[in-house]
Amino acid sequence: MNIPEKIEVPAPTAWPIVLAFGLILVAAGLVTAASVSILGAVLAVVGAIGWFRQVLPVESHEWVPVIRQEIAIQTSRESVERVAGIGVVPRAWLPVQIYPISAGIKGGLAGAAAMALLAAAYGILSGNGIWYPMNLLVAGLFPAMTTETASQIGAFNLYRFLVAVPIHLLISLLVGLLYGAMLPMLPRRPVLLGGFAAPLMWSGLIYGTLSFVNPVMNQHINWVWFVASQIGFGIVAGLVVAVQERITTRQNVPLIVRMGIEAPGFVEEHEEEMKP
Repeated sequence: MNIPEKIEVPAPTAWPIVLAFGLILVAAGLVTAASVSILGAVLAVVGAIGWFRQVLPVESHEWVPVIRQEIAIQTSRESVERVAGIGVVPRAWLPVQIYPISAGIKGGLAGAAAMALLAAAYGILSGNGIWYPMNLLVAGLFPAMTTETASQIGAFNLYRFLVAVPIHLLISLLVGLLYGAMLPMLPRRPVLLGGFAAPLMWSGLIYGTLSFVNPVMNQHINWVWFVASQIGFGIVAGLVVAVQERITTRQNVPLIVRMGIEAPGFVEEHEEEMKP
């Protein structure tokens, strides 16, 4: 084999680092000072121009010498170790069983009802009104609510009601379907995963982002009751999903069969392969 003495490679450049550093300064200036963003913008423009000039209209290359090195592959093993019984153990398809889609729908609806009851109880006990939590759910969609008091938000409003109910049901159904997919991974701890772990994780995420997404809700929300309602949803939805009958996965069934396409010859052939 004829090995060349030199090869042509792209020329090294520091301009991408300059561009990246400039973009970081632009973002940092949003929370510090405008002068930082201005400096970052200048560096970003200079870095982009410098980088473009190295690749346009012709890429910059350089020649580097080829260093020949003999590599000897050696091993200290005298034989190949094999796992006992690996040839007779069938391939594992995990999870072996899953919940049907109907289980997630039932769990989502049950959790939605539990959350609505807890939210209504909070509205009554806090004195803000039974409709307060529901109206707060759609606070970001009604700019006029930014100037309203807690008692005004707690008053019944037909338009807000018609918007809040579908949003609440849609989110609950999506989470219920997610539970149906997640719970088979921890079949012995449905309450731990669905009732506590998942609600606490998304409550923390909502708490960290709500001030930017929906500042009205963030100002009026009671986080103790919010977390309690999320845990109530998770426990009820998790238990409802967990008691549903699970079905065997069809991962090892050919795609054409899972799609419901009639292929008698193919199906019979597959069934013959599945026979012991």
